[in-house]
Amino acid sequence: MGILVGTASWTDKTLIDCGRFYPREAKTPESRLRYYASIFSMVEVDSSYYAIPAPSTAQAWADRTPDNFVFNVKAFRLFTGHQTQFMVLHKDIQQALAPLGLPRNFYYRDVQQEIRAELWRRFHEALAPLRAAGKMGLVHFQFPPWLMRNREGVAHVTHCMEQMAGQVVSIEFRHASWLDTEEHRKSTLALLRELAAVHTVVDGPQGFANSVPMLAEATHPDYALVRLHGRNAATYNIKGAASAAERFDYDYSEAELRELAAEIVRIAYKVRNTHVVFNNCDEDKGQRNGISIMKLFEQMPTPLLASR
Repeated sequence: MGILVGTASWTDKTLIDCGRFYPREAKTPESRLRYYASIFSMVEVDSSYYAIPAPSTAQAWADRTPDNFVFNVKAFRLFTGHQTQFMVLHKDIQQALAPLGLPRNFYYRDVQQEIRAELWRRFHEALAPLRAAGKMGLVHFQFPPWLMRNREGVAHVTHCMEQMAGQVVSIEFRHASWLDTEEHRKSTLALLRELAAVHTVVDGPQGFANSVPMLAEATHPDYALVRLHGRNAATYNIKGAASAAERFDYDYSEAELRELAAEIVRIAYKVRNTHVVFNNCDEDKGQRNGISIMKLFEQMPTPLLASR
């Protein structure tokens, strides 16, 4: 049993601009990642959601971090069912799609099978350097709020799992129908166990159609994932947000972190590896909260943090 703590991204603009986390001399992507990895044992890559990274980029991440550092990587947004634009795709893919006359914002269903297959192949190719270095953690699929618990939704989740064969996948739902009743919770957890997927334990604002309860259950023998979005209900679904930092502007209190730490420990005893990701990405709030919860784990009688 071991707990790894990290944050969603290490390059968020508000984090860099606030000037409180990185030392003044950390002015390059390489120096920032090296400094981040001197404090945390894992990180969630969010840039891969916006565009599939080049394998050379992933290789650089591997080269700049310690041997036992772990990367969780968010799945490309086209795969999860979010809207996508031509500009984020590889040039040859853009050329192949041009004759289709797709709208400015298009979806997975709009793309022909052979191009989908090629994009999946390139995503696997991008992850290969991390796997080769022994630093690949979870591939995180954060599905959109409109992916409902119905035949179509289950089919798409199953399809994504089939495409990611060979990787450990974590799944985060953002439509209440997946977990809103006891019956739905049982069927959703059963589906994830059947697919050998990691259920994402979510802490976030409640009361919205895209809210899910914090269901502290494990569906994979080796991994559990806890993602902490903060509890700012006023900004969670704010319209016209310039960045994710505006939506997840929240600073967990010491009391809240103690409650979360206790819940995370209960989850951690069920699996071999537990990843805790702070997604309250406004300025340095996630980093400060991450450091604080690591100190709480260190104070517990049984060693919980994975060795660095």
